[in-house]
Amino acid sequence: MRRTRDEVDATLQIAKLNAAELLPTVHCLAFGPGASAAAGDFCLLELEPALCQQLEAGHSLVIRGDKDEKAVLCSKDKTYDLKIADTSNMLLFIPGCKTPDQMKMEGTHCNIIHTEIFGFSNNYWELRRCRPKLKKLKKLLMENTYEGPDSQKEKDSNHSKYTTEDLLDQIQASEEEIMTQLQVLNACEIGGYWRILEFDYEMKLLNHITQLVDSESWSFSKVPLNTCLQELGPLETEEMIGHCLKCYGKRYTEEGEVYFELSADKICRATAETLLQNAVKFNLAEFQEVWQQSVPEGVITRLDQLKGLALVDRHSRPEIIFLLKVDDLPEDNQERFNSLFSLREKWTEEDIAPYIEDLCGEKQTIGALLTKYSRSSIQNGVKVYNSRRPIS
Repeated sequence: MRRTRDEVDATLQIAKLNAAELLPTVHCLAFGPGASAAAGDFCLLELEPALCQQLEAGHSLVIRGDKDEKAVLCSKDKTYDLKIADTSNMLLFIPGCKTPDQMKMEGTHCNIIHTEIFGFSNNYWELRRCRPKLKKLKKLLMENTYEGPDSQKEKDSNHSKYTTEDLLDQIQASEEEIMTQLQVLNACEIGGYWRILEFDYEMKLLNHITQLVDSESWSFSKVPLNTCLQELGPLETEEMIGHCLKCYGKRYTEEGEVYFELSADKICRATAETLLQNAVKFNLAEFQEVWQQSVPEGVITRLDQLKGLALVDRHSRPEIIFLLKVDDLPEDNQERFNSLFSLREKWTEEDIAPYIEDLCGEKQTIGALLTKYSRSSIQNGVKVYNSRRPIS
């Protein structure tokens, strides 16, 4: 049965509401026979204005995650955690429902609008910006590293390979964040599949280039691409030579010729990793001597080039250095700090910063992370940080 105007006025009178203070149009809500969308049949999603604009412009939002992972929602360039928010107010699904502002704009004068409720819910999904979960990306690509076109692995089709679509399907991150991380990992697309070069093969390519630079007496700031391809063509493919130059240098054009400015810091860092990966711990003084001897002439090594790659222990006698790559540490904040504090009880901010700076979210600082996950104290006049909780 539908309510009449008299019944509406009687209800207002019982509720002690003055009809003159209300808008003239009345919505009469009712659960009709089509009200089948109960809680669980549909999900409500609360979006920030920027995401709404993307949807209205025809872009897609994608929910990503395997069965054992917490789902995330991804736009083209950002990643969001999905959280269920319960509400004490029942949320009603009313197709075609118009707000008072819309009725004013349309000049609606209908006295009573009878509206059928399609469904209801007591919760909705809310989004919280989060860091992309990219640890899995390196794990997948390391399953089958690229050792060169002539390696036995390339002749064996049983090894796993991943296209861009495969990675989008398995990695909990936006497309833009995945592509950025592929560059960080020095990955390259070979035959339509993303691959990471096996480290020794990458060093072989780099040594070919640095030896050519030395033999030709080129400046590190001006390495000609075409000459490199011609000279090294008999040794390696043009694709791999070009990729190595891109990984360790910056491309630019001068008078129609393509050149690369090689990064001394990246070359020093790669050389240090080569030395450190074969030793559990390395006498610091001996390491610095061997390291300097191993890089091309004219290149200067500095310990600050190894941030996030190696850690120096100044308290041991003699002082030592060992490989500690930020890429190998846990992705979760608490697990990351547990891992670091199990390795070393007390850290200075200078030492720990390279290993936690990637955990900083939007508008979050290293100082804020240290305040949340550690305690500070003064030791020999230096501020140090230790764990807030016991480390087993």
